[in-house]
Amino acid sequence: MGEMTGFQLGVIGALFLSVASSVSIVICNKALMSNLGFPFATTLTSWHLMVTFCTLHAAQRLNFFESKSIDMKTVMLFGILNGISIGLLNLSLGFNSIGFYQMTKLAIIPFTVLLETLFLKKQFSQKIKFSLFLLLVGVGIASVTDLQLNFVGTILSLLAIITTCVGQILTNTIQKRLNVSSTQLLYQSAPFQAAILFVSGPLVDQYLTKQNVFAHKYSSIVLVFIILSCLIAVSVNFSTFLVIGKTSPVTYQVLGHLKTCLVLGFGYTLLHDPFTYRNIIGILVAIFGMGLYSYFCLQENKKKQAGDLSLGSQIKDKDGIPLLSIDKDGHEVKKSTKNSLV
Repeated sequence: MGEMTGFQLGVIGALFLSVASSVSIVICNKALMSNLGFPFATTLTSWHLMVTFCTLHAAQRLNFFESKSIDMKTVMLFGILNGISIGLLNLSLGFNSIGFYQMTKLAIIPFTVLLETLFLKKQFSQKIKFSLFLLLVGVGIASVTDLQLNFVGTILSLLAIITTCVGQILTNTIQKRLNVSSTQLLYQSAPFQAAILFVSGPLVDQYLTKQNVFAHKYSSIVLVFIILSCLIAVSVNFSTFLVIGKTSPVTYQVLGHLKTCLVLGFGYTLLHDPFTYRNIIGILVAIFGMGLYSYFCLQENKKKQAGDLSLGSQIKDKDGIPLLSIDKDGHEVKKSTKNSLV
């Protein structure tokens, strides 16, 4: 019971850290890109990952966690896949309207459910599917405005969805099957993610913005926000692996849409972004869907735990059958066994 309580507290802490750090970095990056004129998102992400790796390396050298060796081919492919998915998401945003990009992010949940059902044989109840449907409808109402389609943008969005879903499923699967922590997996894979984005980031950003990241004039305030963004990113990357490892890719995506709702709310409150009744209705529907999802997940987990306890109790009773039992008249009767002398 103590272990279960500790696990639940760990999950709550991971969820809170993920939400707080993600909302913080979105607000920081929005100020950096929109207000300070630094539009190089993909290159900035590569810096995030390099700072994350350096921070984890220092923590490992100070014995805050123990590095665990993982098959190099697995880590390399996993890191490159995650790096490519980030680049594809940024390209998708560049080639599509914001509304279509939001639809791309919404499509990640149903596609993840499909992949886990087909390849991992994971079962999702009708209640869970209904709550996810409500969540997606709410986020769609709140965030999707226009849907302008084009061939290249559609292909990039499909590739972004596939690589993101596979990457997040692998994040959960690798941690459980190889018995590694989120910190150990992030430490091993971050250099490969950073490398692929460090090489491709400037090219992607130049294609999308028509500007050269290395020719940009860096003012002191821009440098301060870049450093702040990188520091927050350490928490974002760590909490991402932590949440997916402790829960599931679908739960992480649900959490991501909660962040979207919070960002919309903070944008209206702090940055005075335009806000309509449609946004309010969408956010309320999305939050209701998230509440249902959390409630149904909690109920199913309780049933599963009760079933596991019942099974464990039956096994224990079977292994410890008493030699004396009571007959229907209340008399003690000695159990016969194969080794009985009588």
